[in-house]
Amino acid sequence: MKITVVGAAGGEVTGSAYIVQTKNARVLVECGMFQGGKKSEALNRPPVGPKQRLDAVLVTHGHLDHTGRLPLLAKMGYQGPVYATAATLDMTALVLRDSARIQEGDATRKSRKRERAGEPPVEPLYSLTDAETIIQQFRAAPYRKPVLIAPCIQACFTEAGHMLGSSSILLMVEEDGRQKRVVFSGDLGPQCSPILPDFAPFENVDLVFLESTYGRRNHRPFRETVDEFIEIVKDAVACRGKILIPTFAIGRAQMLTILMSWAFRNKRIKPFPLFLDSPMAIEATKLYAQHFVETPELFDERISRYVRQRPIREDLKSLKATRSAAESMEINDISGPCMIMAGAGMCNAGRILHHLKANLWKPQTHVVIVGYQAHGSLGRMLVEGEKVVRIFGEKIVVRAQVHTLGGFSAHAGQKDLLAWYDAVAPSKPRLILVHGEDDARKELAKLIQQKHKTNPLLPGRGDTIEL
Repeated sequence: MKITVVGAAGGEVTGSAYIVQTKNARVLVECGMFQGGKKSEALNRPPVGPKQRLDAVLVTHGHLDHTGRLPLLAKMGYQGPVYATAATLDMTALVLRDSARIQEGDATRKSRKRERAGEPPVEPLYSLTDAETIIQQFRAAPYRKPVLIAPCIQACFTEAGHMLGSSSILLMVEEDGRQKRVVFSGDLGPQCSPILPDFAPFENVDLVFLESTYGRRNHRPFRETVDEFIEIVKDAVACRGKILIPTFAIGRAQMLTILMSWAFRNKRIKPFPLFLDSPMAIEATKLYAQHFVETPELFDERISRYVRQRPIREDLKSLKATRSAAESMEINDISGPCMIMAGAGMCNAGRILHHLKANLWKPQTHVVIVGYQAHGSLGRMLVEGEKVVRIFGEKIVVRAQVHTLGGFSAHAGQKDLLAWYDAVAPSKPRLILVHGEDDARKELAKLIQQKHKTNPLLPGRGDTIEL
């Protein structure tokens, strides 16, 4: 068996994809989009060639950096199944439709500009039709029950705790008269998340692909982060400023909404205007509510008790969900204080860019970063203290206060990653560290080497591991 790492390697944290090839089948695990700037985005092409046989595709969760290239498979003619948990497939369909609309819109705008210059039009990376085609190929897989996904290959999905429906995947491969067990961690969530169950590692495996996004550091405890967040909000309200939160539409938007419900319900903050300025986040919130009713086992018992006490909507009468572009633009005419939760989470696209352009230069503005920011993204520039940035080609001075709250991350911190690996370590598997910048991978590799006397491999994009 050979596994080729074709994304989220060599220091990359986006574009996750692995080609698993045996004597009997070829399977693709993950098909993520590269993000973080033009150099990264130029890598967005099909992870397999049109003439390469592909028996199945598996996805750990619905975020764009793990699913965003799936429509390219349909575009090149792939007609096979795409396996994931039911909740992941719901979220992935939402993400891909949104991504396709963005691709089409960007291509239309570029083509108009090129037409004025006498140049030929450009094609979108993929179309909504491509997205709908691959969505029709989705096949739901249960948690903890093996599914035959290709000749001599079974897959088993288990909770990853990263977002609703997220999973780690175990492949059980029969080859040359023996079974080989390979685990792809996917993105792991922090232990003791207030919304989702903790991750559930596999045991007794031969090879592990482990993410290392935060392999270099731990997150601040959630409760301490909440206290810091409350103080930031109070300060912004006192100076009548706007609070801008670049928000991942799936996971982070719902966590922040519940947090504001809790703050209002417990009188930590007096109610003030909130805007959920993301059509995708609005739809994702509906899916969260739907699964809360239909599959409550996907949620942590603490959030279940909280919602049963009183409907969240009763706490959030000051929340407005803005679907249309016109409604989003109207927010700029509203004076603070207010909170604007808008996508995209890395400030590399979406409505948050318009709000940042309109407010970054104002000293009373507070920007709250609550998730990972990839190299090259505007969010990363703000985190690193850039004094001047460019948005839509215009130079904007940064006078806003920028806060980074790692404790709200949906990714496992260093100690969580080590705890996950501790469960699989007794079987002495080969360990491959992926989905992390080089300093994070190296630090995590050093700690695992010291504790478990193993030498993790840090692959580059295109490297192949044989088992």
